[in-house]
Amino acid sequence: MLLLPLLSLSALWGFVLNLTMGDAQSLLRGGTLYRTIGVATSDLAIQLQAERMRTAEALTTRELTEVLGAQRARTDRAVEDLRIAVAEAGGGAAADVRGPLSALWPALDRLGPVRADIDAGRGSRLGGLTAYNTIVDALFAVYSQLLTVTDLAIVQQATAMQTMGLAREYIAREQALVLVGIGRQRLSGSEVSAFTEYAASRRFLHARGLAGLDVTMRRPYEQLFASDTFQTFVAMEARIAQTGTPPTNGTAWTDTLDKLSAQLDKDARTASESLAARTSEAATATVVQIAVAGGVGLIAVLASIIISVRFGRRLAGELGGLRAAAVELSERRLPDLVARLRKGEDVDVKKEAKAIKVSGSAEITDVARAFGSVQRTAVNAAVGQAALRRGVGQVFLNLARRKQGLLHRQLALLDGMQRRTHDPDKLEELFRLDHLTTRMRRHAESLIVLSGSAPGRAWRKPVPVIDIVRAAVAEVEDYTRVEVQAMPVSAFDGAAAADLTHLVAELIENATIYSPPDTAVHVRGDQVSNGYAIEIEDKGLGLSATEYAATNRMLANPPEFDLADSDRLGLFVVARLAERHGIKVMLRRSPFGGTTAIVLVPRSLVTEQSALTAGSGGEEMAAVPSRTRKKALAVVTSGTHKGLPRRVRQAGLSPKLAEAPQSPPQPPAEEKPAERSPDEVRDLFSAFQRGTQRAREEASEEGP
Repeated sequence: MLLLPLLSLSALWGFVLNLTMGDAQSLLRGGTLYRTIGVATSDLAIQLQAERMRTAEALTTRELTEVLGAQRARTDRAVEDLRIAVAEAGGGAAADVRGPLSALWPALDRLGPVRADIDAGRGSRLGGLTAYNTIVDALFAVYSQLLTVTDLAIVQQATAMQTMGLAREYIAREQALVLVGIGRQRLSGSEVSAFTEYAASRRFLHARGLAGLDVTMRRPYEQLFASDTFQTFVAMEARIAQTGTPPTNGTAWTDTLDKLSAQLDKDARTASESLAARTSEAATATVVQIAVAGGVGLIAVLASIIISVRFGRRLAGELGGLRAAAVELSERRLPDLVARLRKGEDVDVKKEAKAIKVSGSAEITDVARAFGSVQRTAVNAAVGQAALRRGVGQVFLNLARRKQGLLHRQLALLDGMQRRTHDPDKLEELFRLDHLTTRMRRHAESLIVLSGSAPGRAWRKPVPVIDIVRAAVAEVEDYTRVEVQAMPVSAFDGAAAADLTHLVAELIENATIYSPPDTAVHVRGDQVSNGYAIEIEDKGLGLSATEYAATNRMLANPPEFDLADSDRLGLFVVARLAERHGIKVMLRRSPFGGTTAIVLVPRSLVTEQSALTAGSGGEEMAAVPSRTRKKALAVVTSGTHKGLPRRVRQAGLSPKLAEAPQSPPQPPAEEKPAERSPDEVRDLFSAFQRGTQRAREEASEEGP
């Protein structure tokens, strides 16, 4: 608020300074014009009037005298002096009279041809005098533009003085014209008309100029107009205009005009001196104004500097406090609030959106209140978004739980139907339906993961790695393309077994989807220093380096789930599961083309199990559903025959058991037994199924 008086003072000082500086510039420009162009034009006008008078005498006598030649030389020097004066005035000052000067130079250039016509006797006497009058008129046009004073009273008096000077010029024109007619004792019709025009213009200009002068400057002219000399001139002028003949006594006309011209020149000098004195007083007043304005301006500048420094320091302090509060809000409070909301914590909006406390001017407090409003809006928006995410997650969870319950019932029904079915074709269809249901269960668990909850499946004891991989392969639609290579014997914590199965299944399914259908997906594992690594390699097109980097960032730090980004749903589920158990998942380009997904299970989840064979884990193997074991038989073999399994000797044994000494070698049979046909294998599986079903029924009939 302190800036308003300061700005007003500075603006007022600037206005006054502009006015005074404008007056000062006008005085400087006017002084320059008067010293250069003004003096030169006055001298040239005097010389032209004198040359015109000598020319009139020559036109009367028809003789070119030395007096006329000398006067022409003085006129030429005056013309050159005017050109020099214009150059000295410079472009800034001469700009005020540029228009009249542009008309004067052509008129002065015609002076030579006018003299030549007069000397040769070409043209009329009136035409020669009129040519001089035209040049003098151009000079008066320049002289009228030399006045640059801004004082209105001085401008009015100067204009009236110029009018009186122009009237003096018309008297000189009358004198020259009559002088031509005295020699012939008559005036031509055109000369009488010109004389009448000159007389009328003279009377008009005297009346106009006298009306414009104030009392002091008018008094000398009033005394002159009342004198006998002027009255005699007026009488002669009227008689010549009426009769059209010049005075018979030429000497009386000449004497009267000489006395009148001398008195007019004297009164003009007196009036000019008075006007100059007034102009000097105005200039002094302007200088005083400049000094006062400069002093006031200096004081205003010093005051503005002092006030600005003090106000700036206070404003800087207030802005610093506001900046600190804003930085705390944007860099600490709001991020902490958003992090708490992401964790599912309850937030008190009134407590968290407390007002920003700053002190200072009204503008600073208004900005602080605006920041507080922004803060409340941001907190409410964050709380609303968190509530919306929780609501969406709850919807996912409810739908997934309901779907999961139905799927478990469906799996139980399918299991019972498989046990009671002896027809191989129907049993195959039930297996396919069982496979679809297993995949649906994984999708339901994905919804549970997206909701932020954990699936309900878990085991108390460690589960072998090979069983987890087999179970993951069994949950993939195109599981026949997956080749599981030999893995070191190990096991994972039972609490994380379900999530690990889900994670590996998502990566395997992603590999089968984004690779050609005629290629295989290889799954291998190995114990490393930091835990256990599982690699899933496909032969697809792969991704660009930028896409690999973005995907790995998402897998390392899973963001909030975006409902619009459903194309990457599987990778998002992988990232959530990996974050839950501290598992590292990374994608990279395979050396053979395609993508390799690396899953690094931390050592805390790995349990060492020596001499553990696939399928011989006892209770641990029992943790994997029987339908998973049935379908896994199709993915750990070295090859298939028309989609059915082909057994490989010791394919499921651990390396130690495979290398252990066996029974003494038997002599080779002379004939190799024939390979079973697919129908025989199917009948064998059906018989195995019926035998296990009868054993369960007998066990249930015996009772506990």
